[in-house]
Amino acid sequence: MSLRSWNPTMVAQGVLWVLSGLLLRPEPGTATLPLLMDSVIQALAELEQKVPATKARHTASAWLLLAQESGPRDLVHHFLLEGRNLKATRLDPHQLSPELRGLTKDVVQHGVRAGQEYGVVLAPDGSTVAVEPLLAGLEAGLQGYRVVNLPLDSTASPLDAGATFADTEATVPDVRATSPGFRDALPDVISADVGAMYSNVRAADLDVKPTSPGVRPGSPDVPVTSPDVQAPSPGTKVKSPTTVDSLLVVTLARDLGLAFLQGPQTWSHSGLGTDGCWDRLSAPRTFTLLDSKASPVTMAFLNGALDGALLGDYLSRTPEPRLPLSHLLSQYYGAGVAGNPGLCSNLRRQNGAALTSAPTLTQQVWGALILLQKLEPKHPQLQGMSQEQLAQVATNATKEFTEAFLGCPAIHPRCRWGAAPYRGLPTPLQLPLGFLYVHHTYVPAPPCTDFAHCAADMRSMQRFHQDTRGWDDIGYSFVVGSDGYVYEGRGWHWVGAHTRGHNSRGFGVAFVGNYTAELPAKAALHIVQDVLPGCAVRAGLLRPDYRMLGHRQLVRTDCPGDALFDLLRTWPRFAAGPTMMGAGLPPHPPLPKPHTALYFLECETQNSQEGF
Repeated sequence: MSLRSWNPTMVAQGVLWVLSGLLLRPEPGTATLPLLMDSVIQALAELEQKVPATKARHTASAWLLLAQESGPRDLVHHFLLEGRNLKATRLDPHQLSPELRGLTKDVVQHGVRAGQEYGVVLAPDGSTVAVEPLLAGLEAGLQGYRVVNLPLDSTASPLDAGATFADTEATVPDVRATSPGFRDALPDVISADVGAMYSNVRAADLDVKPTSPGVRPGSPDVPVTSPDVQAPSPGTKVKSPTTVDSLLVVTLARDLGLAFLQGPQTWSHSGLGTDGCWDRLSAPRTFTLLDSKASPVTMAFLNGALDGALLGDYLSRTPEPRLPLSHLLSQYYGAGVAGNPGLCSNLRRQNGAALTSAPTLTQQVWGALILLQKLEPKHPQLQGMSQEQLAQVATNATKEFTEAFLGCPAIHPRCRWGAAPYRGLPTPLQLPLGFLYVHHTYVPAPPCTDFAHCAADMRSMQRFHQDTRGWDDIGYSFVVGSDGYVYEGRGWHWVGAHTRGHNSRGFGVAFVGNYTAELPAKAALHIVQDVLPGCAVRAGLLRPDYRMLGHRQLVRTDCPGDALFDLLRTWPRFAAGPTMMGAGLPPHPPLPKPHTALYFLECETQNSQEGF
């Protein structure tokens, strides 16, 4: 290939095509890399060095789905992303390292079987990510943002599930709105106006009244909101969508709709996708779900779908020359894309809420189900369903996803930070509780800003609580880092050891750090003030009339620090005094400031008897 004919977008698509295509010829027993996002990035980097010579012009997902059993997902992906002319020159897989070939076999297809999840990797931020929807989003983004007309005319022959892709070329969809426009400095900064423009373009194309989030994906202080998603009123004639956003459908909307065709019982008690545990964090190989009956729409799948949608949206709005995909993923799962700390995996939920409005996503899920009906009329879940029924499924799916996923914080389970086992038998809480007690850890004093440091802080605190205090476990219910994540301590269901005399009446939530003279990060404050309690109320874990108190209101301590407590007093849910607890406790003066390193963890219950 001459330099004159070299096209960066074609090369990027070829990299994805080859990575997915290697699935067809895996070698049994091939040594593989650990299932880490860093391994995927390493594989992409190796492919990017080889792909120009292959003249591979076709995308990852169309080629990948040819390798799977034919079905509605294959046809939807092909229909939306135009996987035609697949006889391109292919890279000989034997030119690549055995580790890369083995990794590709392990990660390129997502699935849930016998309580284990496949096709997922551990990202540097501690989250688990499904690779398949991530690749689909990258592919759709490289093709450019598009609104695709649905084949709604009754004379069009629906695609049979067994049809080959060559047979579908006559039904390639009409594509509109191929480029909403770019800013010259787009790779560095995307203005709030641009973000709102894209939300409005999508809503207008889909004939939906837009609910613009007013902020762009990638803003560091994007609040997580839960828009009200209204179901159609009885007797109201609903207008079915005639177009879909190919990016949203191939990453999220199709699978979300299919999951809710089976009913919300496919979700866990709080509505979130099921999370899981790795066999080991240093070199992960096996991911076991916490719920053996989990739907394929797991936490890892939703993470990968959001990452694919966000990065695909970024690619579709970024002019050439674009970053190599390995660099793009390295930045996204690191400090932020193109120097923007707001566009990173830690903030995927906030950015996902800003990417599309609830009414728009409802239309996308509905449109995806309509497309599935057209492409496979004998689909067992969709056969005979009316437009009103599909609209209701789409509404339910969007409401649950928006409120229970986007509207809840990302919580790393105990296994993710390497918790030691609980010592003894935990005491169950009588839910819902009425209070949330706010703490700071004091020591560790520096805020933790990445997964590695936050997880190490959690292990350090647990060791101190168990080995020095003699408690059964870490005392806090939850701990909030400055990395955008919540870390599970005793969790929602077990009595903690955080607020002496009140452990069974409320959840103890601690900020990592010393907040005597400064405040936690804005994102962490937002989680504790709004997101975490709102999610708990919705799940029936916290009473709707719950109140917040600082640790110092109930125990002789300076916790949660003067600066943080002064802010806490301004929050609407703050309870003004300890008498509101019905305990009749007089106010206590603060403890003297510590003068030695032995004054460890000021914000403790200050007794060695756990739970009192």
